[in-house]
Amino acid sequence: MTEIPEPVGKVPEPVEGQVPEPVEGHPDPTPEPGTVVGPVTVGPIAHGGHCVARHQGRVIFTRHALPGERVMITLTDTSQRSFWRGDATAVIEPSPDRITPACEISGPGLCGGCDFQHVDPGAQRRLKADVLAEQLQRLAGLDLRVTVEEVPLDGADHGNGADHGPGADHSALGWRTRMRYQLDDRGRPGLRAHRSHQVIALPAAGCRIAQPMIAHPVAPVPAADLSQVDGTGVEVIGVAAADGVHWPTGPDTITEHAVGRDWLVAGDGFWQVHPAAADLLVRTVVDGLDPQPGETAFDLYCGVGPFVGGLLAAGCRVIGVEGSRTAIQLARRNLADAGDRVQFVADRVDRALARQPEGQRRSGDRPNRRSGRRRDRRQGPRPLPTRTDLVVLDPPRSGAGRAVVEQIVARRPRAIGYVACDPAALARDLGYFAARGYRLERLRAFDLFPMTHHLECVAILHGDGEPTSRDT
Repeated sequence: MTEIPEPVGKVPEPVEGQVPEPVEGHPDPTPEPGTVVGPVTVGPIAHGGHCVARHQGRVIFTRHALPGERVMITLTDTSQRSFWRGDATAVIEPSPDRITPACEISGPGLCGGCDFQHVDPGAQRRLKADVLAEQLQRLAGLDLRVTVEEVPLDGADHGNGADHGPGADHSALGWRTRMRYQLDDRGRPGLRAHRSHQVIALPAAGCRIAQPMIAHPVAPVPAADLSQVDGTGVEVIGVAAADGVHWPTGPDTITEHAVGRDWLVAGDGFWQVHPAAADLLVRTVVDGLDPQPGETAFDLYCGVGPFVGGLLAAGCRVIGVEGSRTAIQLARRNLADAGDRVQFVADRVDRALARQPEGQRRSGDRPNRRSGRRRDRRQGPRPLPTRTDLVVLDPPRSGAGRAVVEQIVARRPRAIGYVACDPAALARDLGYFAARGYRLERLRAFDLFPMTHHLECVAILHGDGEPTSRDT
């Protein structure tokens, strides 16, 4: 039997024994967190980085396990009626895909950042493919198996090879370009435990998935001496001693390079954390859409403009829509050389798409009686065109949603490129598109977040399909 290292920090002591059998006529007894149950045979992987196990008819979402393993489970959350949560704290029959974690603080009760440190990287990608296939079938009615592609790292900055020890996968470690560290009660930098505010101090080796230059934060600082921590700590440029210690985040903007140009990004703004992601995703979307010179395109949730840049390079005229005013300001600076071929709208995507041209207002809407040709700022941004050739959307983890899908389809684009970081939200939205006549033409999935359960997908849809009766 393989013993998983004991948790450190303030976690409940395990209570040996199984959950008591239900008493007839009474509700099922609920064990306390820390109770150990098993042995249990682990079931399939589920969305969220855990496996599904069952014990005495109860579903237990179990971390640090693999499908098919026989394990003992320490319960961590028994507050829900329909399921419990737990950690595999002892492995009786291990999977052949189980490996020794590269990180010293990976395991039950420890850092919550990596879900799959105990899994061979190739097997990680197969597990992610299983989750994607299950979500597509359940939420979109699609029987489709997609290979999750490895994304190689190039260059010494990523800390490949021997930096991670013998046998380490060169693409699975040293990839993360941004980190957010916390301080424990002794002032040591660390990372939070899973579903907890507890801070687990970094080991001497630092964070193993971070690029070497950010894997080791500054020296420990007693919490009592820490006067202020600005923002996210993305880029620390100095530590100054006065009445306390002040950690600045660094410049307001940083510069990233992708799609053949430099991009200004807010220090606390969005940019893909994998160094190969921006180029890969833009190239995949543009190749899938096959834009033609002179076509019009919407880039929804455009951020600072990388997909806009790819579409402009293909000869399109582009309208970018983004809710962050800071991102829009930077996008205008990033693509100032495009002139009138690009327009940026600072507004929520759903609101921008729903705004109607004045000539198409519904009956009963108050008309605009202001004289003069100049548009009053209080009216908000101009309505978007009612037709477009192409749409790119890269929504947040929650996805686009039904209302945004309906507004996109109403403009009858010939092709849509959907970039998604959550397979459940993607599958749901693909169902909405299919119900309105847009079929999935191509789907690729990339392992841009090794050692975690996350993945990135690019779906290409064409508008020549018949509407389906399924509308999930």
